[in-house]
Amino acid sequence: MTSSDQPDPRRLAISVAWGQAIVALAAALLAWVVADSRAALSAALGGGISSVASLVMALLSFRKQAKPDPLRAVSAFFVGEAAKVVVVIVLFVVVFKTMKVVPLAMLGAYVATFFVFWVALARLSLRDASRAKALRPPGVE
Repeated sequence: MTSSDQPDPRRLAISVAWGQAIVALAAALLAWVVADSRAALSAALGGGISSVASLVMALLSFRKQAKPDPLRAVSAFFVGEAAKVVVVIVLFVVVFKTMKVVPLAMLGAYVATFFVFWVALARLSLRDASRAKALRPPGVE
């Protein structure tokens, strides 16, 4: 398997953030239909926090300078993850201190965005498993 067969991690991570943003909008629409505009805004904020944090992580973790050096790549990933946690904490504190939100809608949308990550991870795992199976010599199980 060549490196060109592998997905670009930066592009994949950014696409996960975009997917999370779409889920956040869907959750906001659902909250609006089920409850009211305040619940919809709360859901949009909860999902938006997750999306922004994932985008920050993607941009910091998968910088071009980190690719050639494995130590830099690992360091960049930890920096990105730490930044993601800080962004989540700061944004939740700011929202809870400055706005009157519907906590269930906000946290529900935040949690819903995690499914985007898990779906992307599952798809990668299934694709890699099917590639590995295709590369096995005949007769090997």
